[in-house]
Amino acid sequence: MPEGRDRGETADIRDAPDTTDAPDPAETTDAAAAPAAMACATCGAAPADPALARLTWARGIENGQEVWTCDTCSRRHLRSIEGKLDSSWW
Repeated sequence: MPEGRDRGETADIRDAPDTTDAPDPAETTDAAAAPAAMACATCGAAPADPALARLTWARGIENGQEVWTCDTCSRRHLRSIEGKLDSSWW
């Protein structure tokens, strides 16, 4: 504890470290925050046009990770996907 400060006394803004040289958080890139390249979790196919794939592919979250399934695999495995839904869904 700095000298001259009693317990319960709040810190003065002048005691705060200088952060003017710190990088702007909006400008820094975090590898974990960057979106991963899209690939089908079932067959491994990569979309020719990721913007179009976002409209036609199925997106899911598995174990906290974003996963994509291409439209071909989605159609091929539709019955299996439907079978995993709760009966209250229907």
